[in-house]
Amino acid sequence: MNNLDVRRDGPVTTITLTRPEKRNALSAEMMTDLLGAFEAAGASDTLAVVLAAQGPVFSAGHNFGDMAGADLRAARELFLLCTRMMDTIQAIPQPVVAKVHALATAAGCQLVASCDLAVAADTAGFALPGGKAGLFCHTPLVAVARNVGRKRALELALSGDVIDAATAAEWGLVNRVVPAAELDAAVAELVARVTRGSAQGRSLGKHTFYAQVELEQSRAYDLAIEVMAAAALTPDAQEGIRAFLDKRPAAYTSRP
Repeated sequence: MNNLDVRRDGPVTTITLTRPEKRNALSAEMMTDLLGAFEAAGASDTLAVVLAAQGPVFSAGHNFGDMAGADLRAARELFLLCTRMMDTIQAIPQPVVAKVHALATAAGCQLVASCDLAVAADTAGFALPGGKAGLFCHTPLVAVARNVGRKRALELALSGDVIDAATAAEWGLVNRVVPAAELDAAVAELVARVTRGSAQGRSLGKHTFYAQVELEQSRAYDLAIEVMAAAALTPDAQEGIRAFLDKRPAAYTSRP
């Protein structure tokens, strides 16, 4: 794939955007490659996926060349492809961690917001610039609003202004901010912490989280009760329970 570098290092797969000369814009080709890479990682026994990028911009969002002169059908297909790719990040069983070293704008900001976790360097920035241009960031706002809440999401979208990494962390768009020189180590440390325990249990937990988080509370509990009751009977759950009672390390055998 010309747009990506995909590498497996032990239990972790890293997907890197490799079109810095295009500001890692999310062209149709780039999004198709990303969709395939996430699907392949999700079907593998990797324990976590890291999303990174090369160059001075993490991602500038959609490639306007794909939209110039497009008719309604072509434009709709482009945004459907983007949504499918974003949804796949949350659908695969492994935790996906964005490693953001630089500016992420529009659909690039949506990409960060769609990842399960995110670590940013203090050199990163985030924006939904459509509000001060000609095309409002309607679809990026779906993911961003689910991270930062209504008022902050609308401030981003209506102003189009860039927020720095520290503000993004305060607002909940990223988990933490570190000096740029420490970004690799901080991502590795987070990945190590979120890949302990049962891979099957994590996978079920990730899927159930996204299923319940937008539900009304009583419905969310109804779903979580049924999932947790069934999960308690799985071999990994029973092994964890026995290990706790026996005061010994657990030996989990499942894959994601």
